[in-house]
Amino acid sequence: MIRNEEKQEILNLLHKQVVPAIGCTEPMAVALCVAKAVEVLRNKLGKERNYLPQKITLHLSANILKNAMGVGIPGTGGMIGLPIAIGLGAVGGKSCLELEVLRDCTEEDLVAAKQYIKEKRIEINLEENDPDKLFIHVCAEAEGEKSEATIKGSHTHFAEKGEETKQSEEENHEGNLTLHKVYEFATTMPLDDIRFILEAKRLNEEAAQEGLRENYGHQLGKTMCSPLGRGIMGDNIFAKVLSVTSCACDARMAGAKIPVMSNSGSGNQGICATMPVVVFARENHNTEEELIRALTLSHLTAIYIKQSLGTLSALCGCVVASTGSSVGITYLMGGNFEQISFSVKNMIANLTGMICDGAKPSCALKLTTGVSTAVMSAMLAIQNKNVTSAEGIIDDDVDRSIHNLTSIGSKGMDETDRFVLDIMTHK
Repeated sequence: MIRNEEKQEILNLLHKQVVPAIGCTEPMAVALCVAKAVEVLRNKLGKERNYLPQKITLHLSANILKNAMGVGIPGTGGMIGLPIAIGLGAVGGKSCLELEVLRDCTEEDLVAAKQYIKEKRIEINLEENDPDKLFIHVCAEAEGEKSEATIKGSHTHFAEKGEETKQSEEENHEGNLTLHKVYEFATTMPLDDIRFILEAKRLNEEAAQEGLRENYGHQLGKTMCSPLGRGIMGDNIFAKVLSVTSCACDARMAGAKIPVMSNSGSGNQGICATMPVVVFARENHNTEEELIRALTLSHLTAIYIKQSLGTLSALCGCVVASTGSSVGITYLMGGNFEQISFSVKNMIANLTGMICDGAKPSCALKLTTGVSTAVMSAMLAIQNKNVTSAEGIIDDDVDRSIHNLTSIGSKGMDETDRFVLDIMTHK
């Protein structure tokens, strides 16, 4: 049994890690750090909001660079990459909005940001000293004054100079989580305490609808909804789960200016942990309570796995989030804890090793691969079929299987991470 204080700590963690975000979280975190440094500089100089630094210098970790190179930036008419995110962060960003930092940017701000880039006042460098995979340092200079801001450890955590990355009280507790505690929390918490998770359904459904309205990215979601897609995939639950999820990802990765509910600092992970569960529950005629508990189970499973993997890694986040959605779908099928454990083992046996090569429109392809595997893993699990410890990296204990996955992603694939970035920066 989970103690009441433990339940409260897990609930706090869920509130902290499941939050709205506009745009890909890595460039948004950079824009947030820029906005903060510029705000501090303006205050130092006593300048108005439209005052811009003469120069902005950034030092970014390799994983931040990788995840911000090819993704669309909201409100820019299809522009991609860091320079425009930095320019908008300086011109119209509001640090108080955190991952929605560019929410209030206007067309005039976009014009000014483009001009700022044109004047070559932005310098971007690879950070080579700080070991944190999520590291952003910004220095803004003007009139002989300068201000600095640093984000590290998590996408919205402003660190003091020289501060080591530390886990919060909730995150320290999270290290004691097990899949069974996740299951017990999701299935026994008073409904009103976890009802807020339905906001993930609302926001991510709206993102999916936007992806269907316009031609975003590779239009994977629209393609699966087209006569061609229906002719091949059919119009069944499986096809609907895939198309709706990919529609939301298409819109987000192309820079649609819409909020999504993120998970562990990633909008795509939030979409992937939400939409397969929502669509399956609707098609399977599950109750609202079942949906709330399934979404809680999905999101909390992803948070649990992500904590030991790290916020950024060489392993694609859809592996983690789609494992959450497989757990949620297994629950909606009527699965018990043992069958939910089977679904996790099936996922780890299948998807471990999928690389992250940055945030970009083709992330929709990987999300759809993850979600299709999630449905297949749940189908096997509900029939008590699972990959056993005689096979590969799977252990009899589900938590040790998860640890094997995260060890490979956080340590075993470090060299892969370096190779991927080298390829991306030398094309």
